[in-house]
Amino acid sequence: MPELHQSIAQHYHERTKYNPETLASKSQQLDWAKQPVPFKEYKIGSTFDLKPYIQEKPEGLANNPDAQWWQRLSRLLFRSYGLTARMPSMGSAVYLRAAPSAGGLYPAEVYVVSRGTALLPPGLYNYQCRTHSLMHYWESDVWQNLQAACFWHPSLENTQLAIIVTAVFYRSEWRYEDRAYRRIFLDTGHLLGNIELAGAITDYRPHLIGGFVDESVNDLLYIDPQQEGAIAVLPLADLLDINQNLPLGCTALPSTTETSYPEIPDGELLTYFHRHTQIQSGVTGNLNLPTIKQEKSLEDKYNFPFCLKIPTITAPIDWGQKLSELETTMYKRRSTRAYNGDDLTFDELKGLLDFTYQPQNYIDQSLDISPDYFDLNLIETFIAVSGVKGLDGGCYYYAPKAQELRQIRFKNFRRELHFLCLGQELGRDAAAVLFHTADLKAAITQYGDRVYRYLHLDAGHLGQRLNLAAIHLNVGVSGIGGFFDDQVNEVLGIPADEAVLYITTLGRPR
Repeated sequence: MPELHQSIAQHYHERTKYNPETLASKSQQLDWAKQPVPFKEYKIGSTFDLKPYIQEKPEGLANNPDAQWWQRLSRLLFRSYGLTARMPSMGSAVYLRAAPSAGGLYPAEVYVVSRGTALLPPGLYNYQCRTHSLMHYWESDVWQNLQAACFWHPSLENTQLAIIVTAVFYRSEWRYEDRAYRRIFLDTGHLLGNIELAGAITDYRPHLIGGFVDESVNDLLYIDPQQEGAIAVLPLADLLDINQNLPLGCTALPSTTETSYPEIPDGELLTYFHRHTQIQSGVTGNLNLPTIKQEKSLEDKYNFPFCLKIPTITAPIDWGQKLSELETTMYKRRSTRAYNGDDLTFDELKGLLDFTYQPQNYIDQSLDISPDYFDLNLIETFIAVSGVKGLDGGCYYYAPKAQELRQIRFKNFRRELHFLCLGQELGRDAAAVLFHTADLKAAITQYGDRVYRYLHLDAGHLGQRLNLAAIHLNVGVSGIGGFFDDQVNEVLGIPADEAVLYITTLGRPR
């Protein structure tokens, strides 16, 4: 029976932990005949081809405002989720995209909603990344329905375009079973990080909305909620249109907390959990969120007088004129397959932390001073250092507001990291391994069970900033969503009820 008084989010997290004893029995052979196709196809609709606008300077663009508008939208979508490579694989080719995805399964789908602009008629569009085009599959104006579904969020008042990101559950479930829910939200978080930065390159400001009536948004998109569900809504404020610089509303809303639920069989846990983290219609958007009475802010953690505190303040990464190097990096990004075990420099690690956690340092480079997250106050960062010149081996807590590392364990963890990462050599050979964690119980008190989505989306978003900064600095990087959960807490010496969300490995590529 489910443990009494555990909410469904806690129950899901416990049930989907990997454990050395049970993992071997669970690893079923993949059924390649049932491998999902990571693309949506539409039988009817009209296509808007975005390929002619992908070049940096298409002919005749200078004096053509229409072409300039199309180029911005084309680059925004391409840098966010466009195809970057085609790899031969078992069965069929695997298409790699701008945002990383666990197992190359790409559960996320990207839709564009137009209020009706001079160039993009009102209605619904699906981004077809194989052909880099928009499929216009619904021609009526749905903007007001979208506003109602998002509780009349202020960022939808004057904007003309919005992106809606959904997840097709089975794409990830096919391989990762019930634990796929975690991967889906980490993957979508990578995509949100890309949309935010691609927006900076193309003069759009995406406003992140995670609190909406799920059923209304799913109905609006005409998707089957058993197969696919809306994850995030992003109105796009056009920074070249002075009427669109809007006040930010709250991005995260609470759901209910479900504590009475039946025995849920394996294989049905993911869909049950998703359904019970939805915000129901008829619930007025509670925009005045209850605040959690934190005895101490996260910044006070591990702040003992005897604790070694190492400042991480450093010069910001230079992304080039008009963010040209950021755009190149987004195209070049690949997950590193193997490390050679060599050290990184402390300056490299400081640069990665700076770009990921100190966005205010990039305002001079036209990167938004405050990208939207759901609630970064809920997420903690620990770094296990195995090979960073100028830093002792051990585990450090990173305090982003104080911009310092606090050493909490003194030991080289290479052997343990190899084991924690399910025996992946990436864990063993990395110079540093970064962990995102959260106090799940406290987070649920604040946002209900829906917070499980927000935590993994934010961890994925931070992970994508780490990815891009690492690639730019020629540092190898690879995210890991599969690990022995409880053993991470034991090795790092962090409280047992701290939920491990995501691991990012950093090192010298082999």
